[in-house]
Amino acid sequence: MRFQFILSEIGIGLRRNLSMTISVILVTFVSLTFVGAGILTQTQIQKLKGEWYDKVEISVYLCPRDSSVPTCADGEATDAQIAEVKQILDSPEVSPEIRSVEFESKEQAWTSFEENFSDRWWFSEMTVDDMNASYRIKLTNPQQYEVINEVLTGRAGVEQVRDQREVYEPLFNVMNKATLVASGLAGVMLLAAILLITTTIRLSAMSRQRETGIMRLVGASNFFIQLPFMLEGAIAATIGAGLAVVALWFGVKYLVQGWLETSMDTIAVPYITTGDVLLIAPLLIGVAVILATISSIVTLSRYTKV
Repeated sequence: MRFQFILSEIGIGLRRNLSMTISVILVTFVSLTFVGAGILTQTQIQKLKGEWYDKVEISVYLCPRDSSVPTCADGEATDAQIAEVKQILDSPEVSPEIRSVEFESKEQAWTSFEENFSDRWWFSEMTVDDMNASYRIKLTNPQQYEVINEVLTGRAGVEQVRDQREVYEPLFNVMNKATLVASGLAGVMLLAAILLITTTIRLSAMSRQRETGIMRLVGASNFFIQLPFMLEGAIAATIGAGLAVVALWFGVKYLVQGWLETSMDTIAVPYITTGDVLLIAPLLIGVAVILATISSIVTLSRYTKV
């Protein structure tokens, strides 16, 4: 009987404030969609870092002909200078940080350059002597780039030490900023959801003050009186969270996996999947229920008093 009564009260409350209930659902849906998008963006960043940082190389470019860099004032790197760089890389202080070292001669660099840029108008002005010989270094820990940079930068015969992470960092920065924007919008929308939930519950409580007073007179507990109102807010917020999960699932399924992954199939990139959406679904639903519960308790402590 009590369960049936609670269900009937929930139904009455949702029907009486239908427009407000729909507003709560929509605002919760939008806000948690932004929250989920921010989480998924960070998940994507971590996947990209895990994949790309493992493949990142440090390129030690040796002096080519006619370089304007001070360390190349004597011209193209000599065999002795090249051997000296290799000796430094093999030293006990540096070698533990290195996973592998590959030397690329300027002839090999020219072959790769020719394959990629032979169709450019300026290609005919280049020759093999314009290429850099280089060492391609993979580190055991890609974060330890400075170890190699410090011992080789400024050394005679070395034109430049470049960390390929510099290529990826702008992309990660953009994605991190997108996460911040999504988080900011989510915060604003969550605040709006809280205000709407409290308003909806307040209107529902005020419209049923007579029933609440009767229940109080017959000895009903505070929890029994407040429970229908709390469940109204929780149900509306949960529906909004469910819609957010569905929207994120479709977004990842058809935008990321269906379009982005297909259009960029030449690049081996680990994209987020619908499984990642399902992993954060309990979190989004939990946030919705917690927000609704807290809003309900704060509101009902005042408006269910008789």
